[in-house]
Amino acid sequence: MTDSELVELAQKGDKAALETALLRYKPLVHKKSQPYYLAGGDDDDIVQEGLIGLYKAIMEFDKEKFPLFNVFAGVCVERRIISAVKKASRIKHSPLNSYVSLSGHTEGDGINAEEIQGAISDPESILIERERAEVFEMMIIGVLSDMELKVLLAHLNGKSYKETAAELGRDAKAVDNAMQRIKKKIENLV
Repeated sequence: MTDSELVELAQKGDKAALETALLRYKPLVHKKSQPYYLAGGDDDDIVQEGLIGLYKAIMEFDKEKFPLFNVFAGVCVERRIISAVKKASRIKHSPLNSYVSLSGHTEGDGINAEEIQGAISDPESILIERERAEVFEMMIIGVLSDMELKVLLAHLNGKSYKETAAELGRDAKAVDNAMQRIKKKIENLV
């Protein structure tokens, strides 16, 4: 059964298809989670975040918009992991940047406990960050050529330059050159 067929069945509520898709892509989640560290957590927490990203990818996949599920899943998993790492880092480093007044009053650059709680669970902030990420993604897509976009998606899916070159019918040097252009273009956007 193809990935698209499996995902379609999972989206229709077939629990066996969902479990099969999750098992099929669990190695991808492990591979994507290896380079990351979650402040205040362990490796299993990173993998769990990746599995949540995989689940969301399965539920939100649209074969009309994205031709390859494996690329879409890789991007979703990596985004979920990166978001979790960034969130943990912000919370972890807040004591280094300022202190928390448990009385609710702030002095100097301090922040109060209510502000921290609001930042952690504020749905509006989450939505705004998600929208910013989508806008940034569209900006990236807008500045990259078709070749560069294919190279970037392959990279995000964990493929080596050699694997990407073989897939695109190019040599590894062309893929490397494309990655260098991609990096410069993204740096200019930031």
